[in-house]
Amino acid sequence: MNTFGQHIHITLFGESHGAAVGAVLDGLPPGETVDWEAVKREMARRAPGQSALTTARREADAFQIESGYFEGHTTGTPLCVRIQNTDTHSQDYAGWRQRIRPGHADYTAQVRYRGCQDYRGGGHFSGRLTAPLVFAGAIAKQILAGQGIRIAAHIQQIGDIRDDSFRPVGEEPAVLKKLSSAAFPLLHEDRRTAMEACILQAKQEGDSVGGMVELMAQGIPAGWGDPFFGSVESVLATLFYAVPAVKGVTFGSGAAFAAMRGSQANDAWYYEAGRLRTRTNHNGGINGGITNGMPLLCRVTVKPTPSIARVQETVDIEAQTACTIQVPGRHDPCIVPRAVPVLEAVLAWGLLDLYLGSDTYRGA
Repeated sequence: MNTFGQHIHITLFGESHGAAVGAVLDGLPPGETVDWEAVKREMARRAPGQSALTTARREADAFQIESGYFEGHTTGTPLCVRIQNTDTHSQDYAGWRQRIRPGHADYTAQVRYRGCQDYRGGGHFSGRLTAPLVFAGAIAKQILAGQGIRIAAHIQQIGDIRDDSFRPVGEEPAVLKKLSSAAFPLLHEDRRTAMEACILQAKQEGDSVGGMVELMAQGIPAGWGDPFFGSVESVLATLFYAVPAVKGVTFGSGAAFAAMRGSQANDAWYYEAGRLRTRTNHNGGINGGITNGMPLLCRVTVKPTPSIARVQETVDIEAQTACTIQVPGRHDPCIVPRAVPVLEAVLAWGLLDLYLGSDTYRGA
């Protein structure tokens, strides 16, 4: 299935080299006014072909609203968006159907869809499908902002070069606002030159490089989420792992918990102006799968782009023989910078789903 959600649903459709990609958003509250210029700005953050750090494919990512928005507000019925594909080079993939690209979904798609899949540019498995995710997240962000919730992210790491981390107990709103408008968001701009050089070196060598994104959401009240299968971690991790190339998701101190004792990992409670807070935030704003009122903090690991110009070993599944492949087409030497708005978007969509199922929304 290509549908996700408990209280709102998103269904993705389209292929990388098809006529269009898009989404159906079902369950949006009626009467919500959308700032379409803000949506366009979010789409532009993800769009390809903007620098030497990204793929040369150029897509305007202009969107067409087919339903669900009337007289300046959401109707409450399914909102359908269509984003046309305008710069496809399908000839780059001619004759490559039988050669399995290492690191791609070529073989698993062949098995799952019995050879009927659209293989051009990865088809339905392509990062092109993240465009409608950003669209959905842009709307979710606006609804959440009305509740005082702000979401932002930065590039935590590219290769072996790291940015500083968010302050776990919260950041100044101005910091989050600045990151949300940056093309290459960093807490410390002085890391940018080294990170860009790392990406360009990988590109020059016909290779690619991975990295990590750190995300924060501030202003979430305590009480969102459910234990076990409806936990905040479960909902958000499902969405993060739906983004192509994501291979790791952690919350709070994440893997660092392995080296901690309970006396270090536990977040001590205290009152500040009558409001409960924790002095540390190792648990990333979540206890028992439910938000505790502290900032939600998570990190997402993104693998290197599997499409690289180097000659690689593979097989020809029709001839059933070993062969080599040099992947054609236009590809990002590093997915991480363009993944930032995508990960922000799915975080926003997941939080909107949790909000609509919470007492906050029901007014209880």
